[in-house]
Amino acid sequence: MATDAHLKSIIEKYERESPAVRVAFGAHTLVYATPNSTCLTRVDTLASKEPHTLPWLESLPEGGVLLDVGANVGMYTIFAAVVRRALVYAFEPESQNFGILCRNIVLNGLADRVTAWCAALSDEQKFSKMFLSAFDAGGSCHSFDAPLNAFLETQKFPFAQGSYSTTIDALVAGGSIPVPTYIKIDVDGIEHKVVGGAIATLSNPSVKSVLIEINTHLAEHRAIIEMLANAGLVHDPAQFAEAQRTDGAFKGVGECIFRR
Repeated sequence: MATDAHLKSIIEKYERESPAVRVAFGAHTLVYATPNSTCLTRVDTLASKEPHTLPWLESLPEGGVLLDVGANVGMYTIFAAVVRRALVYAFEPESQNFGILCRNIVLNGLADRVTAWCAALSDEQKFSKMFLSAFDAGGSCHSFDAPLNAFLETQKFPFAQGSYSTTIDALVAGGSIPVPTYIKIDVDGIEHKVVGGAIATLSNPSVKSVLIEINTHLAEHRAIIEMLANAGLVHDPAQFAEAQRTDGAFKGVGECIFRR
């Protein structure tokens, strides 16, 4: 484990050699690496892109456990770890996003509270490919195991990297992660598979709340609501309706919050 002095020198080196932005949130300061315009846009839209997500994270009990599935570069991982002092387990399979995620963990001095894996979560354990919509740090709409877009339609991708998937239930059963207090799932298409691989965990009363990006156009996604209800987690239809995009390519897609 790095000493405080060593960690400080690493942070100072990163801040000198790579651009970063500091964000004030109440009494807290969050630091995000911004190596390109995509990452900078993520900082600029932290509170506005998904307006229901930050208030949900603020309701996380201080010191609770967050499982961030589809963490991207760690915008919400860092927020939860800094503002709520949460213990965070973050999964991001895309290679460049994972690199920036780890850099953000270091920049904020969170190595003792955040663990990140460069792996996908789904409903099975397997080696496969991660199809990338673009080879660009901070990008999204990638697809694990099959070349599908966020509407589960086949499309061409410019690049594919090797990747590995496991399930939430396997992680908990094997002791790799504890049962999380909160779970955030945003993987641009296979959210239903992530849920399918987490039924035992979701039924555990220690899981107090789940936030999932749901595409109302997909029967597989609409079924998520019943799956979580069977696990004892219910949603507020008014909240979900308010969270849905009303225009653009992702019209009808929104963050649905479930609570026990």
